[in-house]
Amino acid sequence: MTRDEILAEFRAAGALLEGHFILSSGRRSPVFIQKFRVFEHPGRTETLCRALAEKLTAAFGKVDVVVAPAIGGIVPGYEIARALGARSIFVEREEGVFQLRRGFEIREGERVVVVEDIVTTGLSVRECLNSLGDQPGKILGVACLIDRSGGKADVGAPLVALCEFVVPDYDPRELPPELAKIPPVKPGSRSIQGARAG
Repeated sequence: MTRDEILAEFRAAGALLEGHFILSSGRRSPVFIQKFRVFEHPGRTETLCRALAEKLTAAFGKVDVVVAPAIGGIVPGYEIARALGARSIFVEREEGVFQLRRGFEIREGERVVVVEDIVTTGLSVRECLNSLGDQPGKILGVACLIDRSGGKADVGAPLVALCEFVVPDYDPRELPPELAKIPPVKPGSRSIQGARAG
């Protein structure tokens, strides 16, 4: 899929929002990507995730396990695992720290990728990778549907993005006047029971 085709899927789902948004990192942006508007359409989600799975195979070869950070990564993680014929597991927060729970584990020799929905700063991906440090598998890299950082985010491993979509974001103390005039909203999930989005 081309970048324009990918972004067209997000636009068609009503997932590209304009206004004044508080991102999960605390920074502010005039654009927010509400990925769950895409994920509510299984066919659209499958199309995007299959395209990313193809890029992952080209980059890393065989993948045995896909690990996703809850909540945002679970749906694309599952769909990408399905396309790869891999297992799909996820980490979730317990006392503020990502952990494998529910009996999930990575076995000796398994080849692992971490899948996130959207990468902005890379924080949740790094936290996810840190939580897997005692697992015996091999971490191949990270994948995301959209990289908002334009390749600048430090995710702690090689990153494969389906699409780069860079929009401006600002320190809340340094907002441009046109953005400062709009009341901010916080549409992400980081504040929900300690969950963390891209």
